[in-house]
Amino acid sequence: MLISVLIPVYNEINTIIIILKKINNLNLKDFELEIIVIDDNSKDGTNKLLNENTHLYSKLIELNENLGKGGAVREGLKYAQGEYVLFQDADLEYNPNEYEKIFKTIKEFNAEVVLGSRFLGPEYIKVHYFFNKLGNKFITNLFNFLYNKTFTDIYSCYLCYKRSLLDINSIKSDSWAQHAEILASLSKSSNKIYEVPISYNGRTYEDGKKIKARDVFGVIYMIIKKRIF
Repeated sequence: MLISVLIPVYNEINTIIIILKKINNLNLKDFELEIIVIDDNSKDGTNKLLNENTHLYSKLIELNENLGKGGAVREGLKYAQGEYVLFQDADLEYNPNEYEKIFKTIKEFNAEVVLGSRFLGPEYIKVHYFFNKLGNKFITNLFNFLYNKTFTDIYSCYLCYKRSLLDINSIKSDSWAQHAEILASLSKSSNKIYEVPISYNGRTYEDGKKIKARDVFGVIYMIIKKRIF
């Protein structure tokens, strides 16, 4: 089975090659990876580094302007050929070793959507920002209430879904709210949805963490909007 791994990247010169090597070193049975990297017009030399390591990915999409994470994801989805799509951040917060849990769930239960959760008893989780966690809990509970689901962590990076479930032309958001938009659409189109525990090595803002507390308002709006329309 072919899985398209989408990696949007912006100014991650210190981590992108490490992540790509981790993915390439995985020993996966019954699954083949199509690794698609989307460089969102990086300014720190990330693009040059990627072009020097073409053996580590299947395709590199080089954007001429910065579209934001959501815009980069949308561009990557245009090229995905896998039966499933999996999102991977370009930093070191999430470890590709977790793929095995996700793919095992697909193989054993014919899961159509698998979401990684940092709150299901992971092996480890780095202590991170209180208000980020509080915001995550709030939007997760709001999502569960409106969509009648039992998610524990709707905003982890690892979302893997059957590509046929989502029409990429229906995706409108280019902001952080895009993740909520995609998950809301998948929650409407599938009942074969699972969560698996994943570990988390969260970055500080000094280390380059990009999502801000204010982004939660756009996410809340998207969750409500997608439920109504």
